[in-house]
Amino acid sequence: MTVRLALPGDLPTLQSIETAAGVLFREIGMTDIADHAPPPLHILRAYQRAGRAWTAVDPVGEPVGFVLAKLVDGAAHVEQISVHPTHQRQGHGRALMDAVDQFARDQQLPALTLSTFRDVAWNAPYYARLGFRELGEDELTPGLLAIRAEESALGLKPAERVFMRRETDAATS
Repeated sequence: MTVRLALPGDLPTLQSIETAAGVLFREIGMTDIADHAPPPLHILRAYQRAGRAWTAVDPVGEPVGFVLAKLVDGAAHVEQISVHPTHQRQGHGRALMDAVDQFARDQQLPALTLSTFRDVAWNAPYYARLGFRELGEDELTPGLLAIRAEESALGLKPAERVFMRRETDAATS
């Protein structure tokens, strides 16, 4: 399994992956999430140019999943991670998360953070299996609180969301 930094030519495919992955939300009745548009090309391009967009690729080098990360309060925040449904349950999500972890360690960042759905099987429970822990209200940083406000403005209910954190090796060195 190969993960590499996203290339400019990958960006339209990343949008297609995001749209395809949304089908799973439709299957559990979360149609608003399923219908949410993928990130626009200019947003993907900004992540790609900053070196904070990675893609899992198939044996011929075609993207099958991606992750976007940004810096939030001294941590690498996983903004978006998606794997095409035909390539899920093959370790691509874990490999993508490992790429962000390596980036964080290289940057001497102490942790990865993310915001996700509390009760969707491939969200919070999955990330817990990858070593993330739920953050308490008193652990939310100003940047994470700002993300929660942005999500609320988009119609996401804070009670259905959870912020999670996983320490990196840089946290102990």
